[in-house]
Amino acid sequence: MVLILNILRTGLLTSIATVARLLSGFLVMKFVAILAGPEGVAQLGQFMSLTALLVVFSGGGVGAGVVKYLAEYREKNISLQILLNSAFCFSLASSLVMCLAVLAFSEHLSVWLLGDLRYKSLIIVLAFAQIFVALHNLIIAIVNGMMDVKRLAAIHVGGAAIGVLAPLVLGYYYQLYGVLLAFLLAQASLLFVSFIFYRKSDYFNWSYFSLVWNAEMVKKLSHFSVMTLTSALLAPAVQIATRNILAEKFSWEQVGYWQAVSKVSEAYLLFITMAISVYYLPKLSAITDKKSFIAEIRTAYQYLVPAVVVSALGIYLFRDFITQVLFSDKFSDALYLYAPQLLGDVIKVMSFILSFIMLAKAMTKLFIFSEVFFSLTYVAWVYFLTGHFGLVGAMYAFVVNYAIYFIFSFLVARRFIVSMK
Repeated sequence: MVLILNILRTGLLTSIATVARLLSGFLVMKFVAILAGPEGVAQLGQFMSLTALLVVFSGGGVGAGVVKYLAEYREKNISLQILLNSAFCFSLASSLVMCLAVLAFSEHLSVWLLGDLRYKSLIIVLAFAQIFVALHNLIIAIVNGMMDVKRLAAIHVGGAAIGVLAPLVLGYYYQLYGVLLAFLLAQASLLFVSFIFYRKSDYFNWSYFSLVWNAEMVKKLSHFSVMTLTSALLAPAVQIATRNILAEKFSWEQVGYWQAVSKVSEAYLLFITMAISVYYLPKLSAITDKKSFIAEIRTAYQYLVPAVVVSALGIYLFRDFITQVLFSDKFSDALYLYAPQLLGDVIKVMSFILSFIMLAKAMTKLFIFSEVFFSLTYVAWVYFLTGHFGLVGAMYAFVVNYAIYFIFSFLVARRFIVSMK
């Protein structure tokens, strides 16, 4: 009963945070849809993919490791200072290196992603903004690892408010360029929001931000860094590759349709994925006995899978209304893409519940293999199926790839559970 109440409480608080983030994201997307149509939405998607990629790389990808070891160390009453000092050094050093790298290749990135050198200045702003975001992500990981769900929700709500105001103001004056610039500035300002809330917590300590490098702890965090960076590199890279394939075969307008449906999918799944990240990952990391481990997985399936099924059905039934409200009537040709995308979402969540075991238990090599292999197969499926079915083939690729991934995750989970005492 306590377990169920904890999940419901976590779900409620993360839902509040997620609603705030969704409203922020979709108000910006709606603004761009009206301002620049499907092509503008596609370009915004490209820019957001690059930002997501650089942000995770800049922080060294230690967030998942911080969450895991904070959850473990709190249970065992081990000092947290060595962990957090090492994580701070790791994040700061990697973000400075990334800043220099982005500055060096700003022209190439501008032309490759957005096809216009006038966006070079945005890439330069991004180079410095990602330093602030890297430190923000570290604070988020600390709050998450402490399982302080209330504070985590408050941070996300505060960040969402900034995330919607800045693009609306700058977009009004500078069109699409202003929206993209505001997106970067809003991302950087998240550090101030998260730090204010973290500063007021009873577990805040200035000594956690000392530049002390512990080789053993860095080695532990590096395993999670490799896993996170692999996932972070592949996710936006796959999206960029998919957009380029669709643009080459069809048009950027068609890419905008795919982007719109994918964005709706990504949005409502935030409710599920945030619950998994905030509650499920720290919990799995701390559990060591087989009975409790199996019970945790069963409970996740009992609540998360029905939730995603009901949500998917609701979105499918009201897809016309949702598309009109979130985007514009220019996106009506995207309605036929919803059915396979929503089916893929259900299979995706079923897979994630099992695949998070690899992350929680630091199965580094297996995790990296699965990320690389299934990213490559997804792109291959997109290329192959769009050639036979048109744009909807990209959604069929999503379904097929996650169906195979679910089988893989099930076999990995069963093998690990059998090995537990």
